[in-house]
Amino acid sequence: MAKAPVLTPQAEDFPRWYQDLINKAELADNGPVRGTMVIRPYGYGLWERMQQEMDARIKDAGAQNAYFPLFIPQSYLTREAEHVEGFAPELAVVTHGGGKELDEPVVVRPTSETIINDYFSKWVQSYRDLPLLINQWANVVRWEMRPRVFLRTTEFLWQEGHTAHATYEDARDYAAYIHKDVYADFMINVLGIDVVLGRKTPKERFAGAINTLTLEGMMGDGKALQMGTSHELGTNFAKAFNTQYLSKDSKQELVWQTSWGTSTRMVGGLIMSHGDDNGLRVPPRLAAVQVVVMAIKGDEAVAKVREIGDLLKAAGIRVQVDDRIDTPFGRRAVDWELKGVPVRIEIGPRDLEAGTAMLARRIPGGKEPVRIEALTELLPKVLEEDQAQLLKESRDRRESRTSEVATIEEAAEAAVAGGWARIPWSTLGQEGEAKLAEQAVSVRCLVAEDGSVPDSDDAPGTVAIVARAY
Repeated sequence: MAKAPVLTPQAEDFPRWYQDLINKAELADNGPVRGTMVIRPYGYGLWERMQQEMDARIKDAGAQNAYFPLFIPQSYLTREAEHVEGFAPELAVVTHGGGKELDEPVVVRPTSETIINDYFSKWVQSYRDLPLLINQWANVVRWEMRPRVFLRTTEFLWQEGHTAHATYEDARDYAAYIHKDVYADFMINVLGIDVVLGRKTPKERFAGAINTLTLEGMMGDGKALQMGTSHELGTNFAKAFNTQYLSKDSKQELVWQTSWGTSTRMVGGLIMSHGDDNGLRVPPRLAAVQVVVMAIKGDEAVAKVREIGDLLKAAGIRVQVDDRIDTPFGRRAVDWELKGVPVRIEIGPRDLEAGTAMLARRIPGGKEPVRIEALTELLPKVLEEDQAQLLKESRDRRESRTSEVATIEEAAEAAVAGGWARIPWSTLGQEGEAKLAEQAVSVRCLVAEDGSVPDSDDAPGTVAIVARAY
């Protein structure tokens, strides 16, 4: 009788596979309140590594970290009409505290544009105070109707950047810098996901923005996932909160602003981009554990894996030693495979006699014996090869499953079949976008014919990327 698979096969039921993997790789559990999640240590380790990589890039962009309150007076949200209208269905509102009804209800932050702008209006007085570049790592709450762990949860973790500039051009260029040099650099070169950089249509823009830049990744089932966004806010919030500065010409001017964010949704994107029927595959540059050194059995093997672990750590490799010989080796190997650790080094009595270790590579698969003394030189090369392979697989999948189409019907057909479509925006337009929405298909972003980000919605040659999305 055939042994039942550890995970539901992707081809059989992709959503079930996703949930199986989250559970069996010990990434997260559902929280006690509908739509919330408990992120387990291994899953949180992935998020911590994402934080570290992103935080370094954000600071290189000149932004400083700060923190703003979780509770926002409800009146703040009403100051920017489009903003409050866009978020109204998702708001969690507190009406009682300390056993009494509050004088004014407070909103549990869905995003912090309003409260941050209230303080920007106090902190910005002169052109000398600009640009003001702030980022915060925080949790936010949006009351999701169809929650899904990591992808759409009522509470999630993220970073949100907020900036104020003296001119439209400065704000525009900074939003574009975050989009390309912070977000895309991280997603492509660390997550190994070949995201498409584009511009959101007016219908899909962030509430209160004049332009939204997005990064869209194709998941293993051909659907799209919005991995991050960078918004030009114009002067909309500056007008609402009276955020002005005294220019060099001694004139009072409104600031121009941006906001931008990425979240724990990226963990879901990582799973669905790189996972296979055996579990997660973690890109080596991201992995909190790049190499696990495993003792198969025997006290001598335990001593040797500890020694090798120390050598690899000294060589700058993120390593974990698994010397739990009282737990069956096969069970431990399957567990590490589920968790997607890029490389396993397996050592038993026979390996010790031969002076070798068994090198098991999670990403391309396969095993081969290697000399123990060669590990410190070999492993960095192996890890970089495997990082490159994940990115290539992501790019190849997107290119092979993206169709060039000429009609709305063809675009819908390609999306429903599990792929993306490229169609001229001049052919589709907002009317066609509305027709696609009736079939649960959306315009993920607008790109130029050469794949760059267009300067405007109606720039000549603009192409719409159409897909079903998470």
